[in-house]
Amino acid sequence: MSSLVFMALYRPKPGNAEELKEVLKVHIPTLREENLITNRDLLTLQAEDGTIIEIAEWVSTEAIEKAHQSAAVMAVWDKIGSLAELTSLSTLAEAQERFPNFKPF
Repeated sequence: MSSLVFMALYRPKPGNAEELKEVLKVHIPTLREENLITNRDLLTLQAEDGTIIEIAEWVSTEAIEKAHQSAAVMAVWDKIGSLAELTSLSTLAEAQERFPNFKPF
C-alpha cells in the first residue's frame, strides 16, 4: 500500500463561491474521519480565476475506491459538484508558467 498525493480543482459556478468555501470546510475532515487521507498538512490554493486547488494525500490506492463507496464522502462530493466545475490544471492560466504562483486560500 503506497500513498498518493492528489490535487482537486474546483472552479466555483457563478454566485456559488462563498457556499463552496463553506462546503470545503467539511471535505477534508470527512475524508480524515473515514481514514482515507493522511494527516499530512492540507495545502489549499486559489488561482487567479477563482479556482480552488486542494492538495492532500490518500492513505493508499485502495482508499480512492473506498471514498467512492462512502455515503459521507459522496454526499460532500455531490454538494461540491453542484457548486463548482471540477477542472484540471491545464485549464488554469498559471499552468502555462514554468513557476506558477497561486494565492493561499
